[in-house]
Amino acid sequence: MDVQLNSGYFNQITLPKLIIGLIITLSSTFSLAVTTSSQSSLTPVTMCVFDIIGKNGPMHGIMSEYKTAAMKWGVDLSFKSYTNDRIAAEDFNAGICDLVNLPGIRARNYNHFTGTINSIGAIPTYKHLNLILSTLSTPQASKYMRQGDYEVVSISPTGALFGFVIDRSINSPEKLAGKKITVLDNAPESEYLVKSTGMTPIKSTITNALQKFNSHVVDITGAPAIAYEPMELYKGLEPNGGIIDWPLHQTTMQIVARWTKLPAEFGQNSRNYSREYMSTFMEVIETSEERIPKKYWINIPKEVKVAWNDTHRENRIALRNQGIYNAKALTLFRKVRCKLDPTLAECTSDNKE
Repeated sequence: MDVQLNSGYFNQITLPKLIIGLIITLSSTFSLAVTTSSQSSLTPVTMCVFDIIGKNGPMHGIMSEYKTAAMKWGVDLSFKSYTNDRIAAEDFNAGICDLVNLPGIRARNYNHFTGTINSIGAIPTYKHLNLILSTLSTPQASKYMRQGDYEVVSISPTGALFGFVIDRSINSPEKLAGKKITVLDNAPESEYLVKSTGMTPIKSTITNALQKFNSHVVDITGAPAIAYEPMELYKGLEPNGGIIDWPLHQTTMQIVARWTKLPAEFGQNSRNYSREYMSTFMEVIETSEERIPKKYWINIPKEVKVAWNDTHRENRIALRNQGIYNAKALTLFRKVRCKLDPTLAECTSDNKE
């Protein structure tokens, strides 16, 4: 892996009103100076904008600021709104738009490398994530951002995905067998993960997965902290549930483009823009985690974390061998883990990712 490490918008789930307000307040400081070129000199491009609550949602507010920045890069963006990420992707495929923002797990259809960011257990903390996203936003990593006709022009953090359980006793890998878990249709690795742990998969969409958890139709679901308040996940956590305080994986929102439809430097300019404001969005994510009552968090002992890590690593290697995860991406993630903690067993293991 020859990408050099260097240390240095939002998830498919609606943000709490407090967080939305913070984003809107912060976004007013994000505007970049628009070029003095006339409007006619800009390249017109349509973007399919996915926001689960539509034109009045936080993603549209973020994209309006992105539109201002894009004008500086020679592009005049117009938006087509979607509340379903699958339909947004289908219209992008059909050529109705040449840019689209998608959850990282769906963006994998366009870039195998960036689609591996959500691999299970590969990026355990936000410190790891910051180092990885900073590395991937550099010009040296640009070759990994293109795959065929498509280029990932932005990768933004949307929060760690935690396991929400209706029973606090479900807190280690060996206790997953027989439990019902929500599985999304666009997560091909889910079938393997569920089968390897003996869980029972319940096919779900992004929204109804959390509704099923609240109704105790399932024992386990995954969600970032920003989903807790707007999706009222405290209903599913009562009376005996909890949140496993050890991320299953990191979620992202990625902007995918047909690079041939854009000015030559658009992709790198866009990635620079995302990197510049990454820390601000991380503050929003961390605030949403801090707002969850402490009583719900299930602290995981060190020995259990080791068990989770071993299970996750075995799954990543198996999914890499099946072609679901990108081998070069997994190698980068391992290098970051070992850079931040050289004592990890995997850092000296012969069976490396």
